[in-house]
Amino acid sequence: MSLSVTPVTSFMTAEHKIQNDIRVALTKNNCRVFRTNVGKVRMADGRWFDTGLPKGFPDLMGFRLDDTTIFFIECKNETGKPRKEQIEFHKFLTQCGVVHGIARSIDDAILIVNERKVGYGFKEYD
Repeated sequence: MSLSVTPVTSFMTAEHKIQNDIRVALTKNNCRVFRTNVGKVRMADGRWFDTGLPKGFPDLMGFRLDDTTIFFIECKNETGKPRKEQIEFHKFLTQCGVVHGIARSIDDAILIVNERKVGYGFKEYD
């Protein structure tokens, strides 16, 4: 008899799904949203491709069409925690008064954008 064990992580929502759901929801809520990629990748010819974005840059950035307010959203699942570089980027955005936060759901993202939250979800990491 063999037992099948389901990993705990299968019960959590994948961050890429949260990210895609948020992109769709914000687009339907009068925003333009762009996915960002950070890092370097070795290409087939051996050269490195660098996205050019700094470490810690949030997963999504965008703006509200009605007033052009810019926002940044870091997507995390139920238990995800920001990395050191993400916390540092959050501190930079906070100093500048830029709308940004951690979204673990569509509701979080809409709250961040509509209420122009600065640093939403980062309080416990400051």
